Amino acid sequence: MTYNLETLPKDLEANVLFLYGDEVSDRSLPLSRRELALVKERRADKRDFLLVFDRLPYRFYLLSFDSEKPTPESQEGLRRSAMKVLKRLEEDKVADLTVTGEGILDDEMAAVVEGLTLADYSFDRYRNKEAYHLATLTIDDRFMQPAALEASKRLWNRIFWCREWVNLPVQDLNAAAFADELQSIASDMEEVKCTVMDKKQIESLRMGGLLGVNRGSVDDPRFVVLEYKPRNLKNQNDPICLVGKGIMYDTGGLNIKPGDYMQEMKSDMAGAATMASVLFAAADNHLPVHIVALLPMTDNRPGFNAYAADDILTMYDGTTVEVINTDAEGRLILADAIAYAAKNYHPRLIIDAATLTGAAVRAISTFGIAAMQQHAADPFNLLKIVGDQVFERLVEFPMWSEYDEYIKSDVADLRNSSTTPQAGTITAGKFLAHFAGEVPYIHLDIAGVAYFTKPQHCYRMGASAYGTRLLYAFLQMQDMIEK
Repeated sequence: MTYNLETLPKDLEANVLFLYGDEVSDRSLPLSRRELALVKERRADKRDFLLVFDRLPYRFYLLSFDSEKPTPESQEGLRRSAMKVLKRLEEDKVADLTVTGEGILDDEMAAVVEGLTLADYSFDRYRNKEAYHLATLTIDDRFMQPAALEASKRLWNRIFWCREWVNLPVQDLNAAAFADELQSIASDMEEVKCTVMDKKQIESLRMGGLLGVNRGSVDDPRFVVLEYKPRNLKNQNDPICLVGKGIMYDTGGLNIKPGDYMQEMKSDMAGAATMASVLFAAADNHLPVHIVALLPMTDNRPGFNAYAADDILTMYDGTTVEVINTDAEGRLILADAIAYAAKNYHPRLIIDAATLTGAAVRAISTFGIAAMQQHAADPFNLLKIVGDQVFERLVEFPMWSEYDEYIKSDVADLRNSSTTPQAGTITAGKFLAHFAGEVPYIHLDIAGVAYFTKPQHCYRMGASAYGTRLLYAFLQMQDMIEK
């Protein structure tokens, strides 16, 4: 999509999306008395709706919204309404759209443009039939500044690539291919360093979790470390570490997934894709924050000498782990990366993102992120506030000491899964928190929101990159705090 910022003439002839949130703008509406009466009649019943008026050969799309709602709800409503607008544009075969309004805020315009951008994405590379997309989006320059648009475009580009990576099947994006792609991107960025560790290097680090999960696969694992260290850096020695689960495909291993539970398991590397995208977006927009992304990558297969229940793995930090279930593999590779981050980078904060547990989906469905924290109450509270603002919301689960009993082992230091069905999301988080030690730590279980099996919010079916906007906005807040 091409974006244009323009000063629009009063006699504009184009397909127009007009944002209408307040009756104060009635006099400025380019509508006849009859059309305005229809708008008022509809708003008396419901404030959120889309009306279409013919202006042959063009159309005038009036998007009514409730500007009196709390700001985050109003903006999220506009993002979601953008999906409805896009569907109508597709029906009308409209390729070029101009967005304007009266009596609206810049942030309301930004929400609509962002919604149109997120809704316009679809996974097209294997289709022979060309899919519908907006070609150009012209924005009234009264409501958006060029610098803000450019910064948003750079973020949206990283969101696009995050979704593309997660949607790609493992046949075309295994651990080695993904690592090579990340290294190629980083090589074009002055302030980003990429280190790719192969199997021999991972063996030398004694990362028993990553190596154990990889034993059933024909493809070797990778451990990728991306470091963004800008010149205008204030926090020279205390980076924020972002750890992302990179299970490129998850069969469940020897505890193989039943029925259709293996469908969409190409998305089990969404955590790694998200964390890489957040770091690249921060670098694109030169945020003055030191960030390290640590991405362990492998697929989980039942072949060769696949690790099995009852195996005992020795992790990077020396912790021994009894394997209870080979389908609880994500926490094993994350544990090595978290321990590596804590030891080698002395971070002020570790945040991980992972499609970790079905229990998270059962607990809160597909409406937010199941989250936990250890020694990180203040940054967690800030992250929660930011999540409410961008509407990628967190639900905090407890880290009570009673849950430690669920991951105690009789034959090792820990076990990788509880033998009871209760509190599956929490026990996974408790397991990971062990490897962070005393470092402030936040765990984000994105299992319910990383990949949608049907259109939802402002996303079509497939990968959403949910969490990318959240973490990017959080890093922007770190910039403000340091100033």
